[in-house]
Amino acid sequence: MRIIAGSWRGRTLLTPKDRAIRPTSDRAREALFGILEHGQPPLRGARFLDLFCGTGAVGLEAASRGAAEVVLVDRHAAALTLARANLARLGAPPNVSLLAADAARLGPARRAYDLVFLDPPYRSGLATPTLAGLLDGWLAPAAAIVVELAAADSLAVPDGYALEQERRYGAARFMFLRTA
Repeated sequence: MRIIAGSWRGRTLLTPKDRAIRPTSDRAREALFGILEHGQPPLRGARFLDLFCGTGAVGLEAASRGAAEVVLVDRHAAALTLARANLARLGAPPNVSLLAADAARLGPARRAYDLVFLDPPYRSGLATPTLAGLLDGWLAPAAAIVVELAAADSLAVPDGYALEQERRYGAARFMFLRTA
């Protein structure tokens, strides 16, 4: 696994040794960031929240491509260890932080984010409660939210959100949402 573009382009990231953590593939990340870099709000200068961050690859890609602030969130020890190690591999960038927390139960926000990526474990049912929790001050006006699901999984768009588009990349499906 590697950083695809930006200031850390080509830098390799540590990957999990087992299947307990499922990183977003390079191909899917490349497609995702192709959309985010040409969308609104702009990725460059954005505050980016990566929920269920796993290795941290998505958030680190955002930082590499110019996000002003990135927060990686996960609660599992193995994911936190990998994300911390990947941060260290990139020189512990000051605009990227790691938060050990349950992404589905964040509580009231201390800051609002422009772009949010959430990639809960496939078939976990955690996307819906996480989206509900984001409405508690976590989203800046006109924020964009991307949910990664297994291609075969379904998600009823919760109240407070509107679906803008869906894209499928191999075993993954991205749902692009906005607040309604």
